[in-house]
Amino acid sequence: MDPDSPGSVEEQLRELRSRVQIIEDTLRARGVAFPVSQKIAPPPTVHTTESPDATIAAQHAAEPVAVPAAAYAPIPPPAFSAKSAEKRDTRSLESRVGSQWFNRIGILAILIGMAWFLKFAIDNEWIGPLGRVVIGLMAGVGLIVWSERFRAKNYTAFSFSLKAVGTGVLYLSLWASFSLYHLFPAPVAFIGMIAVTAFNGYLAWAQDAELLALYAIVGALGTPLLVSTGQNHEVTLFSYLLILDVTVLMLAMLKPWSRLLFGSFLGTTIYFVGWWIEFYSQALAIRTAFFLLCFFLIFAFAPRLVRTNVLESGKQTGWHAFATIVLPVCNAALGFVGFYGLLEPKTESWTAPWLAVAFAAFYLLLLRLHAAGRLHESSMAQSSLHLSTAVVFLTLAIPLKTQGRWLTIGWLVEGAALLWTARRIHSRLLRVLSFICLVLGFLMLIANDMPASLVPIFNERFGTYCVAITVFGFVAWLSYPSRAEEPQPVPGWTVVSGTAVLIVNLLILIAVSLEIHAFWSEQWRGRVIDYRSHTMAAQFTYSAFFMTFGAILLGIGFWRRSGFLRWQGLVLLAFAIGKVFIVDMSELSQGFRILSFLGLGALLLAVSFVYQRDWLNLRSHGSENS
Repeated sequence: MDPDSPGSVEEQLRELRSRVQIIEDTLRARGVAFPVSQKIAPPPTVHTTESPDATIAAQHAAEPVAVPAAAYAPIPPPAFSAKSAEKRDTRSLESRVGSQWFNRIGILAILIGMAWFLKFAIDNEWIGPLGRVVIGLMAGVGLIVWSERFRAKNYTAFSFSLKAVGTGVLYLSLWASFSLYHLFPAPVAFIGMIAVTAFNGYLAWAQDAELLALYAIVGALGTPLLVSTGQNHEVTLFSYLLILDVTVLMLAMLKPWSRLLFGSFLGTTIYFVGWWIEFYSQALAIRTAFFLLCFFLIFAFAPRLVRTNVLESGKQTGWHAFATIVLPVCNAALGFVGFYGLLEPKTESWTAPWLAVAFAAFYLLLLRLHAAGRLHESSMAQSSLHLSTAVVFLTLAIPLKTQGRWLTIGWLVEGAALLWTARRIHSRLLRVLSFICLVLGFLMLIANDMPASLVPIFNERFGTYCVAITVFGFVAWLSYPSRAEEPQPVPGWTVVSGTAVLIVNLLILIAVSLEIHAFWSEQWRGRVIDYRSHTMAAQFTYSAFFMTFGAILLGIGFWRRSGFLRWQGLVLLAFAIGKVFIVDMSELSQGFRILSFLGLGALLLAVSFVYQRDWLNLRSHGSENS
């Protein structure tokens, strides 16, 4: 404030406050935040009767005004992005058409005109083969150099397009010098194309241009095809692809360019499959296995080596997440198929299962491999994926090694082992995988029609059912809610335990029924006897077994106070009742019919007596006992 200026102190304070407000608004517009407590307080009331000096002294004695420290700092220049510049572009449509659109159309017209001129000159033999190649090389270099001018003026996308066109011209010129005009041998053209690819890779790294790196990979993958002579050059081809894959991996480690891995992986796979179809023989198995192992290891470790690109929200980009999920799955599947194809037919039967076990062991080791240097820790998704892959390969090893009942037993035992491990380490993923193995084993047991044996009970079929009954009994015990000690309550354990108990009882019914059928069939096989007598004896045995098993379930249900088991016993007894009244009355002889009805009646009276005594106090507690 100027004490010599005209006007009262209040007017000067208003003017000062207005100026400070303008400064604050300017700073806020440029990104400086002001806390609410630091805003300038309104000026105190000033009495005009006092002298100006007294007024100023009173104001200094009052509470000081808080001014943000950022106000005294130098004001940084505003940051202008390309997007904001486009928003502030006030040029008219006429100016933009004349300066931008016509410029690009003119470049395209010149390129087309020059191409036609060169074609016309070549058709009229004005330019010889060497001249054509030299003109192509000069044109390619010129386009790449010219593109730098557009990049300097922030025409980045257009600059990369020109580089791609120039690179393509260089590749085609080198290809023509080798394939069409035979001016240079294939190795010279190959080295030239590698030099062009390396230069593009260097530009991509130096200019931080992922798009340019993609162009370089496309050109690099096209090089072997351009210089191909149709002969088998396995070592040269796969060595070149290995160098390319390692280079791409190094770029992905230095820059967050995960998508580059997909280009190199896809190109490597296409070349490998194409070479395999055309040239592979069993004599090349060892050398091919070496290259295949190198390719597999590169892409197996790549997801843990690539640089993560994290968005401002803290999430990873879709390409990085894609590279850590899809790429490992494809690499594992194609790697196993490749090594499986390398096996000799005469040794395939016993080496294929161990190949699957080796893959499972590799992914288990990869799961346990800790971070070191550039190798970072596995994410939760990667760990789950490695564990799932190992389990899949172990599951695949069982049908490759065994068949029939051993296949069923293998899947069932693996499912039980996985469920036990899942309970110990609290892994829901392993729990799901264990259920898949158990379902496969159960379906295989039911679908596999194993032959009956002459010896009842002590035979392979009944032994397989006993293993299945034991496995599902173990599952029921392991998944019982009181035993499923999890850090957090896991819903569904009761359902799992109940389902396992149902499967155990169902398997007991099936196993014993099959043995009853096999026993009576063997008793009357080859003998001249009435078929009706055989049927009556078998049906009576079925009824006796159903009633006995139902009574056992009821007894266990009362003993364990389990309504779930009691209901199973009641359902089985109801089934036995229906069989006795419908089947036994018409099929059995008088003696068997009397025995069936007497046994059923006695059993039902005993069950009724137990329920009437209400030993479990079911009438007052309803369905609590379950």
